[in-house]
Amino acid sequence: MFFYLRNRSVRIIILGFVILSIYMYYRTTVDSYNNFIEFVNTSNFSSNRELQFDNVTVELSFMLLQKNTSFEHPVTKSSISHNANNLSISTSASPQSILLINNSISLQVNNSNITSALPLKLLVTNSSFATLIHDDTARAIYQGGHDVTVPEKCPMNGKNMNLVIVVTSAPSHIEARTAIRQTWGHFGQRTDVSIVFILGTTNDHKLEKLLQYEQKLYADIIRGRFIDSYNNLTLKTISSLEWKDTFCSDAKFLLKTDDDMFINVPRLLSFIKAHDTETNVIYGRLAKNWKPIRNKKSKYYISLEQFKQKVFPDFTTGPAYLLSKDVVHKLYEAALDQTYLKLEDVFTTGIVAHKIGIKRIHVSEFLNKKISYNPCNVQRGISLHMVKYGEQFDLWKKLLDGKSKC
Repeated sequence: MFFYLRNRSVRIIILGFVILSIYMYYRTTVDSYNNFIEFVNTSNFSSNRELQFDNVTVELSFMLLQKNTSFEHPVTKSSISHNANNLSISTSASPQSILLINNSISLQVNNSNITSALPLKLLVTNSSFATLIHDDTARAIYQGGHDVTVPEKCPMNGKNMNLVIVVTSAPSHIEARTAIRQTWGHFGQRTDVSIVFILGTTNDHKLEKLLQYEQKLYADIIRGRFIDSYNNLTLKTISSLEWKDTFCSDAKFLLKTDDDMFINVPRLLSFIKAHDTETNVIYGRLAKNWKPIRNKKSKYYISLEQFKQKVFPDFTTGPAYLLSKDVVHKLYEAALDQTYLKLEDVFTTGIVAHKIGIKRIHVSEFLNKKISYNPCNVQRGISLHMVKYGEQFDLWKKLLDGKSKC
C-alpha cells in the first residue's frame, strides 16, 4: 500500500518514521547490552557473601517453589518469568531502583559452576550495576500459612485451654499417630486440652490420599507449606509456632513434641497448674555446652557461616519442650530473621530464645530419652522418648495402673 501512495512527500515522511523507529529500537537494545557488559567487566568476585563478576559471561538459573509464574516489577520495569525450573530476567532498571529476589541460584563463570545452597538477593541499584547477596535467614525460605488449619481444635482461640500439644509427625507415620490417638492422645477430649499433629507436604500421591482420608476421620492434622524432610524440621517448628500464634494464642502453654514420644498428660497438667503464672519461659531437658559439629559428613554438620561461636547457647532438647503462651509470637517472629539451622531445638530454644532473652529452665521430669519402662518411671516422668507403635499401649497401661506404689 505504501508504494501506491501518489504523494511523494507523504511517502518520504512515512519512510522517515519507519527508519527512526528501527534506529530507536536498535539504540535501546544496544544500550541495554552495553550496560550489562559494563556491569560484567567492572565487577569483582568477592568472598564476603556478595557475588560479583570479573570479565566473564554469566548464566543465571533460579529455582522457585512455584512454577509457570511471571510478573513485572513496577519500579525497575524488570520482566521476570518462571517456566519449569528456570527463572529468566530482563531489566532496564532506572537509577537507584532495587529488585530483590529470594531464591537459590546457580552461576556459570568461565565454564565453572558455582552453586549456592542458600537463598540470594539480586540487587539492581542502577542500569549498569548489580550484586547478588546471600539471604540465609529462615524468612527467605519459609512460606507462611497452612493448607489445613483445623481451627475447631482450638475454639475461641484457646481462651479456656490450659494446654495445646502439637505433635510433629512425618506423613508416612500413620501407625504412630494412630497409637497416640488410642493412648495418651485421649486426653485431647478434655475441653482444656487440645492435641494436634503437624505435617509438611509430600509428592507421594498414594500417601497423600491416605492422609486426606485420615484427616477426614480425625480432623486433627495441620498441614504446613514445606517439604516434609529432616532438613526442614526447623520449618516445621516455625510452622507450629505460627499455627499456635494464629489459631490458639490464648491457650496457656504449648507443648512441642514428636510422634515417638509418650506424654504423661496428667503429670504435665499438674506441672502447668504449679507454674501457670510463669512467663517468658521454656521448660524441658536442658542441654548445656554443646559444640557445633564441623565435620561435613555428619548429619548434624553446622558451617561457620551458619554459626560462628564454639558453643551453642543452652537449649531444651527437641523431643519435648513446653512454652508459656507469651513467648510464642516473639519466638516465631525472631526465628524468621535468624540464620537458618536445621537443628530445630538448637535453633529455636537455643539461638533464637537466647537472642531475645527467653528463660530456658531444666525440668528433670522431661526425660526425653529411652528408659526402663517400669510403672514408676512412666508415672513419674512427663515425657519418654524413642517409643515404638506397640510400646505406646504398654506405657498407657502402666500409666493407668492403680496398683503400683511409687
